[in-house]
Amino acid sequence: MKSEIENSLVALLKGVQHFDEEVYEEHRELFESLADGQSPSTLFITCSDSRINPSMITQTSPGDLFIVRNVGNIVPPHGEMLGAVSSAIEYAVLVLKVKHIVVCGHSNCGAMGALCDLNNPKFDAMPTVQRWLRNAEAARAALGPLKAEDAGPETVKELAQQNVLLQLAHLRTHPAVVGALAAGEIALQGWFYDIGSGQVVVIDEQTRQERTVRDVLGDLGVKV
Repeated sequence: MKSEIENSLVALLKGVQHFDEEVYEEHRELFESLADGQSPSTLFITCSDSRINPSMITQTSPGDLFIVRNVGNIVPPHGEMLGAVSSAIEYAVLVLKVKHIVVCGHSNCGAMGALCDLNNPKFDAMPTVQRWLRNAEAARAALGPLKAEDAGPETVKELAQQNVLLQLAHLRTHPAVVGALAAGEIALQGWFYDIGSGQVVVIDEQTRQERTVRDVLGDLGVKV
């Protein structure tokens, strides 16, 4: 009788087999065209949460999105925690020449729930997580004092949206982004994805309010 670990591995390997034997063959021309390089239009920064599938949400194909995922869709300010996120931003902007950067938060985010109670001793066993989430701590200021018992769905949603706005501000501390913005070569946008409803809204940086995708498309002159 297979263990839970073995069953999980079998499921993954069967998925790979299905991709190799069927999915790849259906899209062979696309994958062959990507073999020698990439030119994605968008740097998509989102949470590591397993319930989020950026390509499914945006209905994009391989090669369209340059994706950065981490706990809480966080962008440390430039110089604070130089590492994977900072290097990905530099590469995407300076080498790949992406035209858009999207920061996408989501509902029921465990990182945002933890942010309500970050000084809890339970985080002593997760010092790396605790330190990482400090990069989102300023988002709490917009909601006032928060405690663990405040971490309900609506509070987590509000905090996730404030965090998206904070991370957009952090993006503007990165020299590569600042240069591209000054040259009019890139645009930044914040999104919030509701897992249960499947709805994505755009978080307006000026008003700090939700806007529907339909409304934003209308502003861009797209008939919907």
